[in-house]
Amino acid sequence: MTNVRFSVDAKEKVGIIGRNGVGKSTLFGMLAGSDTDFGGAITYRRGLQVVATAQEHHDIGEQTVLQYVLAGLPEYAELSHIIETYPETMGDDMAKIGQYTEALQRFDDKGFYLIEGDIERELETFQLPAIAHKPFRTLSGGQKRLVEVVKIMHAKADLALIDEPTNHMDFVAKKQFIDWMNQAPEAMLIITHDRDVLQCVDRIVELKDGGSQSFKGNYDAYLKQNAHSTGTAMNEFELIEKRIVNLKQKVIDYQRLKEKSRNPGTIQKFKRLEETSRAELAGLQAKEKPTFWIDRESAENLNYKVANQYAKFKTKNIRMSMKDDASRSSHVLVKAANLSLGYDAPLFSGVTIDLREGEVVELRGRNGAGKTTLIKRLLGNTTATLFNGELTLDPKVRVGIYEQEVSPEYFGLPLKTAIERTHLDRNLSVSETKIRQLMSDYLFTEGDGHIPVAMLSGGQKARLQIIAMLANDPQLLILDEPTNHLDLPSIEELEAALKKYAGAILYVSHDDYFRRAVAADVVMIGG
Repeated sequence: MTNVRFSVDAKEKVGIIGRNGVGKSTLFGMLAGSDTDFGGAITYRRGLQVVATAQEHHDIGEQTVLQYVLAGLPEYAELSHIIETYPETMGDDMAKIGQYTEALQRFDDKGFYLIEGDIERELETFQLPAIAHKPFRTLSGGQKRLVEVVKIMHAKADLALIDEPTNHMDFVAKKQFIDWMNQAPEAMLIITHDRDVLQCVDRIVELKDGGSQSFKGNYDAYLKQNAHSTGTAMNEFELIEKRIVNLKQKVIDYQRLKEKSRNPGTIQKFKRLEETSRAELAGLQAKEKPTFWIDRESAENLNYKVANQYAKFKTKNIRMSMKDDASRSSHVLVKAANLSLGYDAPLFSGVTIDLREGEVVELRGRNGAGKTTLIKRLLGNTTATLFNGELTLDPKVRVGIYEQEVSPEYFGLPLKTAIERTHLDRNLSVSETKIRQLMSDYLFTEGDGHIPVAMLSGGQKARLQIIAMLANDPQLLILDEPTNHLDLPSIEELEAALKKYAGAILYVSHDDYFRRAVAADVVMIGG
């Protein structure tokens, strides 16, 4: 990033988007103050209270979840200290009495007298019951992210910096977050590709080509404005390409005219023209090609000229190879009848599934209702007890699985080796040429191939998951929150591929846009 410029007005909700790897997390660290190695300036209004979701957690010690959240609330620690200690020390000191009185009033204004109960109720809404008094360090990564959102929601700061808030939320928790976002008075800067969230912002700032572009309005407004601005940018780029061709010819022409001339003055004239053309040519050639992306619906409505330009200039996206022929069998791949699963007690009961090739089923339910337990039982990867009914998977079906997290066994491997392992672990042959092709198809560079999987970004890990899912040409796809870490163009490519896919799909997603794009029969899990 070399030329990022934007501002946030009071109470404004701003979404930050951009392709995986453009520097969104880096920008967040700069804004939050954890990354100070940058040029330029970040200016906050004097006295502005800023709170941010933490990306890393160090020196937490044995702090409980409740203590961690309270410590992250602006003014709470300071006001609590005054209220708890001044009565013993202030005596007749009128200055301290005044500070104590102001602290009591401010504590009440901020709602801190009831804050502990409010936080515990919010944690329950986010499917984190009975963890308020547990050590924060014992939580999973997903639980910590949810606690960070709870902290933000109760901070009552002037500006909230929030990084991917809905990645681990179920549909109830996400609605709660969006409802809060819509009515909260604080300004917000939210890094997200969750289109349900982006649909509720006031402005979208897109990071691309080293800079930033601001779009007034929500996600739908962004798509329309982006299609128009991309059309304009392609016109400008096409003119530059034509100018480059013209300048190359001019350089050759001036060089020939210079060589043929006998008059010293004429030679100098053509030499100056050649040098001027070469300088302009070098400047134009040094410019990198801009990023051109238009969503599919808008692209379908482009006029003939712009559509041709887009076909020529559009930025490379992931390329998913999936069978989309119409020759499907109709035999049952997944069957559940009056199913009840659980551990000490049933998590759910009465579930029925009849999934055939070419069909799509969505498992819908709250976090903890048993969706993952059902999938694991289907694949034989759980000790869950079958309390009632039956659950069967066609033993001959090839299954592709997309999980929310990459398996830790791959973390220490370089990306190229991990891709090789995703095939060898399935007894599939894979060549160096195939690995290079997969890396190209999924937007990895040759240099990325040497990076350990643990060091990849969330979006890069998501693309590795798709490679692994499709390695064995599956007839059944099982998807667990597939849009969480993908950028908008990649999400759109995934949705388009799934709509044409000939096999069966069983998925879990709390992304309403994804649900509408990949229509399914809904099976409710739990109450």
